[in-house]
Parts: sequence; C-alpha cells; structure tokens
Amino acid sequence: MHRFLFLQVILTLSSLFKHHRLDFSMKVLEFQIFDNTLPLTDSPLIFRVMIDNAGCADSTRVMIDSARKHGILLEAVQVLTDLNLSIKKAYISSDGRWFMDVFHVTDLDGNKLTDESVLNYIEQSLGTIHYGRSKSFEGLTALELTGTDRVGLLSEVFAVLSNLQCNVVEANMWTHNGRIASLIYVKDNDSGSPIEDSKKIERIKAMLRNVLKGDNDIRSAKTSVSLAVTHTERRLHQMMFADRDYERKPPIKTCEESPVVAVQNCSEKGYSVVNIQCKDRTKLLFDVVCTLTDMQYVVFHATINTAEDTASLEFFIRHMDGTPINSEAEKQRVILCLQAAIERRASQGVRLELRMDDRPGLLADVTRTFRENGLNVTRAEISTTMDRAINVFYVTDAIGNHADSEIIESVRQKIGLSKLKVKELPLIYHQKAERDQATTGPGGTMLLSLGSLVRRNLYNLGLIKSCS
Repeated sequence: MHRFLFLQVILTLSSLFKHHRLDFSMKVLEFQIFDNTLPLTDSPLIFRVMIDNAGCADSTRVMIDSARKHGILLEAVQVLTDLNLSIKKAYISSDGRWFMDVFHVTDLDGNKLTDESVLNYIEQSLGTIHYGRSKSFEGLTALELTGTDRVGLLSEVFAVLSNLQCNVVEANMWTHNGRIASLIYVKDNDSGSPIEDSKKIERIKAMLRNVLKGDNDIRSAKTSVSLAVTHTERRLHQMMFADRDYERKPPIKTCEESPVVAVQNCSEKGYSVVNIQCKDRTKLLFDVVCTLTDMQYVVFHATINTAEDTASLEFFIRHMDGTPINSEAEKQRVILCLQAAIERRASQGVRLELRMDDRPGLLADVTRTFRENGLNVTRAEISTTMDRAINVFYVTDAIGNHADSEIIESVRQKIGLSKLKVKELPLIYHQKAERDQATTGPGGTMLLSLGSLVRRNLYNLGLIKSCS
C-alpha cells in the first residue's frame, strides 16, 4: 500500500512539473519514506528537474530531486560542467533515499542562461541521467599514457603516432607533480577506421612506451589501448590517481597557492566533514566530486559558495558502508588526493588556441615548433570537428615560468598568426560572499553543524523560498 501511494505521489509531481521552468518562489512538498521495502534500482528515478530563471538576479537556478544512488551527484555535475557552465553556488541535501540538488549557474561570462536550446538540453539530460554515460567515441581507438613529464614529450608522442599512420581525432593531456596523463583517440589514416590489428596495436604501445620511458622512467611509464572508456576527464583523474601523483613533489615550485583542505569527523552525526578553500575556476566542483566518488565516498550534504575568484566547498561524507573516515592516515590521504584533483586542471602558462583545417601530421608539426622554441605544454585539449582542428595548449618556458611574449609571437609567426592565437581565459563574475555565513578559522574547523546546513540548504536555495 505504501509503495502504491508513494508512486502515485511521484507520478503526480512528474506531471505537474514536466517542461515548466518556474518563475515564482518555490514551495516545498515535504514527505518522508517509511516503506523500507521500496528498492533502489540500477536505473535511478529522477522525478523532477526544474530550471528557474527569475528567482535570482544573476544566475539560473537548476533544481533536481532524485533517488539517491552512488554516483548520481557526479552525473548531474558532469552534465552542467560539460556545457562549460560556471557553478556559482550549489546545495546538496540527502533525505533518506532521496537527493535534493540545487545549482546556481551562469555561462563563462557570468550571464544567466537564456538560450532555449541550452535550457532544453539541460532539462532533458538531467531528466534522463544514467550513471556511466559518456561522450560517444565510436569508431575510434583510445590510447592511455602515463609517465614522467618533460619538455617536448607531447611532440614526441604525436610524432610517433604520425609515423604510424594514426590520425589523432581528439585528445586530452594533463600534467601534475612532474607526471603526465593523456587520453588520445585515434583512427587509421588510410581507412578512417578504428585500429584493431593486434600487431599494429602492440607496435604502437611499444613505441609510445619507449618515448614515455625516456632515460629514467623505466618502471612507471604505462601505455594501454581500448575501444571504450568512461568520461574522458574522469578517466584522466583515475589515471593520475592510479599513478599516485598526489604522493609526489612538484619538480618546480610555482607561485600558485595550494588549495587548503581540512577533514574532521562529526561524531554526533557519524559524518566526516571536508572543507576546501581555493581559487575558483570552471569544473572545480566536478573535479572534487569525481575524486570523492572514485575513492568510494558518498556525499550526503554539501554547500558550495564562490566570491569573486575564491571558492568555499563543504562536504558531509561517509564510506559506502555508512562509516566516517576512521584514521589519521586516511584523513591525510583524502587531503592529498583532493589537493591533487584541484591542481591537475589548474591553468598554468599562456593559453594558445589553434584553429585551422586538419591534416595528417598537424599536431606533430605544431608541437615540434613549440619544443624547438623552448615551450613546454602543461595541458592540452585536442578536438576535430568537420575536418577542422580546434586545439588549446597551455604553455610555459622550459622551467615552468611564464613564457616570453617575444617567443610566443615568433611561434605564432611560424605557425600562422591567424591560426594560432593567444586566448585569455573567459571571465567568471561572482557576487560578494554572503556575510551572514559562519566562516572557518585557521585550523579549518567546521563551517556549520549538520542541522544548520540542512536548514540553510532548504531555506536559502529555492526549496522553501527564492534567494534574495
């Protein structure tokens, strides 16, 4: 009987809220589930997705009510960050078997979302979310590389692939603490098909492994080939985590401030509380939630706030078996892993954007020009659309300092001024921090008690009233 009545409530809510973007203050239907026999299925039910463009003056509010399942929060954040949206605030509350997620988002220029197609895409994607969904790379072969970073390494990798008649269609490369992780999608130059010949695959792996080894990385250089992977950026996090980059020291000290991460237990409620203070940037929340999820922690409650260029994040977490972090060594591991996850995507160096017609060997030629002029690639995003190369490179000098502007201009002259341009990162505007919030002291004590966190989540972000 309980199950029947509960499903009736879900169906009624679904019909009431489907395709409506609210422009008035929300009211909450509060209920609790007492029927413990209701199963959590492998296909999580999301019965309400709402987009409100009138409740807040400076952001679009996205609200999700969903069945709670491990990984569902990561999937929701992934949908938003894959659209390059800036999450200015987020409030996550778990009530028994259900999640209530509220995100305040803008585009990268700090504007509310007004494009109807984008709003429809968000609504449909969140409403049909499926754990493990990723961008399709059908017809491509995925190469995974990890090893010790050095100047010119990416150039050598692309030169090997060009010589082996591999056409790079898409690729991502991160560097952190002297390590490199790269996920490269290729197809055969002649046939345009994925590379499936076992002998050729073994040759590719062997030659790339030799490049990654260099003179001093015989043991840790790794290459692998697959025809299917998870979400690209999630996989890069997993690769660097498996490579234990978080335990290594950076070969070059930079002036960038490290993220401040504190972890303590809330014994009264049985949670571990993670507080993070760091520089704000796009995809920050994805990187943190991705790491917590892959470390097998469950986020029950969270609060994310940004003020100007600073982000404050607080998470109430447990292990999947319901227990909090139970040792000092585990606390330190969580701190190191979260700091590494935030730093991996930090934009070091000058951002160069290459747009031109794609051709065989293009990446090998461009990155060789970088190497010959003493530029080191710290991060790269490679994509091809309709035979058009759209590539982004972050470059420094050989020792990690800001690249000389004259060298940058010389490289642009060689590649083509109209093809290779210096691009500044988009501006992300933020409101001033709310002054009525409690703050942390130097020791990183908890921002809030659990009770006040849940009440504020419900009160401040639309589940009871619109924000002021």
